[in-house]
Amino acid sequence: MKREIFNQYVEKTCKVFNIEPSQLFKKNKANTIADARHLLYYLCKHRDMKWIQIQEYMDDNGYEIDHSPIIYGVKKVAKKVESDRDWKTIVDRLK
Repeated sequence: MKREIFNQYVEKTCKVFNIEPSQLFKKNKANTIADARHLLYYLCKHRDMKWIQIQEYMDDNGYEIDHSPIIYGVKKVAKKVESDRDWKTIVDRLK
């Protein structure tokens, strides 16, 4: 069930950022891609997914990651949501 939710968040996040899902799972530090990835982590974490589940789903898509960058991404988006109405609107719409 959580995997289905993860996949839905992948689709929605990619649509918002106008990127292909394959871009989300490639080692790319471009701001747009990193922001999209961070948003994905944030949405998953706020849907009560465990860090290990997020890691597993990312790995299943070819993107190996430790839990610390996921935590960093969640915190980064949380700050943006607090300070930027556009980010808050996006997150509210995607939840």
